[in-house]
Amino acid sequence: MRRLLVLLATSMQAAFSFMLRRAVGKLTTAQRAAWLHEWCGVTLRRLGIKIESDGEFPARGLLVSNHLSYLDILVFSALSPCVFVSKKEVRSWPLYGWLARVAGTVFVDRSRSADSYRANLGMGRALSEGNIVVLFPEGTSSDGTSLLPFHAALFEAAITSREPVTAARISYAAEDGSVENDICYWGTMSFGPHVLRFLSLRGVRARVRFAAEARMFEERRTAANATRDAVLALADATAAHIGQPPG
Repeated sequence: MRRLLVLLATSMQAAFSFMLRRAVGKLTTAQRAAWLHEWCGVTLRRLGIKIESDGEFPARGLLVSNHLSYLDILVFSALSPCVFVSKKEVRSWPLYGWLARVAGTVFVDRSRSADSYRANLGMGRALSEGNIVVLFPEGTSSDGTSLLPFHAALFEAAITSREPVTAARISYAAEDGSVENDICYWGTMSFGPHVLRFLSLRGVRARVRFAAEARMFEERRTAANATRDAVLALADATAAHIGQPPG
């Protein structure tokens, strides 16, 4: 309960901070990303969540990663200012939907294939302004034991904008509890009970490994397949580092 109160208080502080900045004048996408970066870092520090990073966060372009939890967004944003692509359902979340909207998140309705065109336009604008855009192309989160197929449609923004694509792989560890069930948020899990379980864990650590090089692509299906292979390779490298079979 103490951690829940810390999370809620920090979220309200972040909202108040945004409103103060917005009162001064209109914020650019980069300024919104910088605000989110600041407060995600504060949130993780207050919750005692550590981040280990291997490799360099890209300077620009599309960053593509596997997706395990709502925590992924805090981790990537705490590492560097960036813009996220998220499912439209997040818009309706109490408080956090509003925070996602004002942070400049590009929302996409995955139930409507035609909506990818609008989302690509939003991603393209952010990329053309020099922002890093984070995409989770599995389309949903998982328990981390396997990597789901990558949807190719939203790679179009990077191809059209002639921006590089960088692969990343995120994973978690904790001193107690189950990473698959208490940190990863997937399937039919209920948000409220999951958050309470997650906040009860001790020694939560996030690890992000970045590919050594970014790549340019001419076709979105090729981009999706090649980037998925790169994320799988990062999983193998992580498993080899800790002496476990790749997941």
